[in-house]
Amino acid sequence: MEHKHAFLPLLAGGFVLGFTLLAGAYFIPWKTINWGKLQNISQPSITVTGQAKSKQKNQIATFNAGVSAVHDNKQSAIDEVNTKIAAIIQAAKDFGIKSEDIKTQNMNVFQSEETYYEEGRQKARPGQWRVNNTIEVILRDVDRAGNLASTLTKAGATSMYGPNFQLDDTIEAENQLLAEAVEDARKKAEIIAKGSERKLGKVLNVLEGSASYPQPIMYAREAGGGGGAVEPGTGTVYQSVTVTFEME
Repeated sequence: MEHKHAFLPLLAGGFVLGFTLLAGAYFIPWKTINWGKLQNISQPSITVTGQAKSKQKNQIATFNAGVSAVHDNKQSAIDEVNTKIAAIIQAAKDFGIKSEDIKTQNMNVFQSEETYYEEGRQKARPGQWRVNNTIEVILRDVDRAGNLASTLTKAGATSMYGPNFQLDDTIEAENQLLAEAVEDARKKAEIIAKGSERKLGKVLNVLEGSASYPQPIMYAREAGGGGGAVEPGTGTVYQSVTVTFEME
């Protein structure tokens, strides 16, 4: 009972304090108080795009080598094509091409339709079986492209497209170009800042663009003769960045 009576003064005091605060909040002239003004003052900035590019020697060459056969018997046509394509694959391996750089591109087996006349009327009937198979070969020593072309045709390729030169691993070149692209952005920003009678400040944000490359060119060769001198040429690697600088 003594504890209960001791708590009553505390409860009464809390009630009085709460009432006083509410009354004060009601009677204070809030509208006459000058609260000032909250402003968001942003730092002047400029955003520019920097670019860089470099020429790189093409690193790989791809060839598409194909064979075909025509027979009255379907299996005979398939067997002939399989034998020919196996010879081409073996020739490529003997040349130094790894198994993972040789893959089947497409194989088609279809029966043609031939027309004939019977009693003055044109009719159609199943004709011969036509089978073809094409493999893709990737050459990583591009200076030997001409020799590989000769090897594939001598091995029995009846059609061949290549060499198709292109870049492969460009990570090192891309990383180097990133720094050059940022420097290009800085030079552009400095020109704009000087023209605006301002000074260029610190970098606020950098957004990397994607590296890009020109599309490779496919060269067609007739299957038959030897391989002449072939120049692998170069490809161009591009990098771009978007940089935001502080202006002072």
